[in-house]
Amino acid sequence: MDLVEEGPAEVTVLAADWSDLGVALREGWRDFRRAPAYGLAFALIYVLGGWMIWGALTLRGQLWWTIPASAGFPILGPFIACGFYETSRRIEAGEALSPSAVFGVILRQKDRQIPSMAAVIVVFFLFWNFLSHMIFALFLGTATLTNVTSSLAVFATPAGVAMLAVGTAIGAVFSLVLFSISVVSLPLLLDREVDFVTAMITSVRTVTAAPVVMLVWGGLIALGLFAGMVPGFMGLFLVLPLFGHATWHLYRRLIA
Repeated sequence: MDLVEEGPAEVTVLAADWSDLGVALREGWRDFRRAPAYGLAFALIYVLGGWMIWGALTLRGQLWWTIPASAGFPILGPFIACGFYETSRRIEAGEALSPSAVFGVILRQKDRQIPSMAAVIVVFFLFWNFLSHMIFALFLGTATLTNVTSSLAVFATPAGVAMLAVGTAIGAVFSLVLFSISVVSLPLLLDREVDFVTAMITSVRTVTAAPVVMLVWGGLIALGLFAGMVPGFMGLFLVLPLFGHATWHLYRRLIA
């Protein structure tokens, strides 16, 4: 790791290298094995939420219902992530692991900067939801009215292919920006008394200090989440604790 100049609030960033990713994953797996109950409990929230959205979409065909349900993930996500980070922090510091201690720290985040980060993530979610509807209307607004959840042929048309290409490109940009401002900002807010703007700037600096390594890290998370959702969301019981704990250790290696 190479030292990068100090930024806001004198938070020193170290440039990531490939070994940091391997160490973070190994230590994340170690933490999950040492305290599996916490990792499984936090992951269960996402699994249950995924089942609810899937049921509303496929069993009842209520597409409208999935939008407010999905909005709950960016609201609760930062707090759930703090559960993984606090568990790893306590294991690292040799502190007691008890439900009252871990969940107490999570609840106290409501009075700190985590809600502000949650608000930023919600704004990203809502804006992307609005923009995705605009893209759909732009390319397929004049197409014959069909239920895209049961008739996928519309996506094979030239307009459908163009919509997927443009939507994927714009979605990738949104994902990159969101990843850049959040990859270490949440564990930083849990660990130190800094404001959320400083945390986001620091997070962006960690990405720009070693962009290839950090983009690979983001790609690993994305692939892991996709693989975890395929088998009825059950894979999230493994993927979420692994990357949740690993993110804490990556933060500890990148923020001096």
